[in-house]
Amino acid sequence: MTKQSIFGRMSQLIRANVNAMLDRAEDPEKMLDQMVRDFTNNIREAEEAVAQTIGNLRMMEDDYKEDLETARSWGQKALAASRKSDEFRSEGNEENAAKFDNLAKVAIQRQLDSENSAKSAEPTIQSQREIVERLRTGLEQMKTKRQQLISKRDELVARSKAAHAQSQVHDAVKAIDVMDPTSEVGRFEEKIRREEARVRGQNELAASSLDSQFEQLEDLGEQAEIEARLAALKSGGSSPAEIGTGSDSGTGITEADFADLETETDKA
Repeated sequence: MTKQSIFGRMSQLIRANVNAMLDRAEDPEKMLDQMVRDFTNNIREAEEAVAQTIGNLRMMEDDYKEDLETARSWGQKALAASRKSDEFRSEGNEENAAKFDNLAKVAIQRQLDSENSAKSAEPTIQSQREIVERLRTGLEQMKTKRQQLISKRDELVARSKAAHAQSQVHDAVKAIDVMDPTSEVGRFEEKIRREEARVRGQNELAASSLDSQFEQLEDLGEQAEIEARLAALKSGGSSPAEIGTGSDSGTGITEADFADLETETDKA
């Protein structure tokens, strides 16, 4: 169960899709930093588990070597007892020969037990060696993935900051856009245009009033001329209009002329 958990964790971490996780992150930088921390903690746990597995393998290998050494030692004892038995038998001492034969048999039995113990441990040791090799490979892949994640983190954080800076610049430019009618500058410009239009209206109005005053002055000058000529007529002098008329009568004005004059006066 422990080995399956280690392999499952490694497999999930190696297959993790960083971009998919970032899509769900409100703050990519914080999310990436947390991912790096989680990855680092998982690697540390994996290292401890791999170290424990390697330690167990080394203990099994030590037991295996000890069993082989024990089997070899019991074999030597069995050989020594057998030789001793042969010596006693050659001397005609059958009792001691039988005794050492029994010791040789005991030694051989212990040798067989040690050999069987070592032999039964061989498949387990081989399996553990394969597991340790896979764990080492998975651990190296995790470390490589962590380095890739750190590099990806730096890249994405830089891109995120650049995008944020561009957004701030865009907002700042938009805020001071003088062509934007909704901006403060646009409202000030519109206010100034209305003030300029009011001043132009005042100027036009003042100019119109001045022209009217000049026209009144002209009318007064013409009226004064008329009064002057009338006074000249009454005093018996000649008006400028009568110079060069050559009329035999005193005035040269007929009744028809008076009638026309009355008509023009009525029109006026």
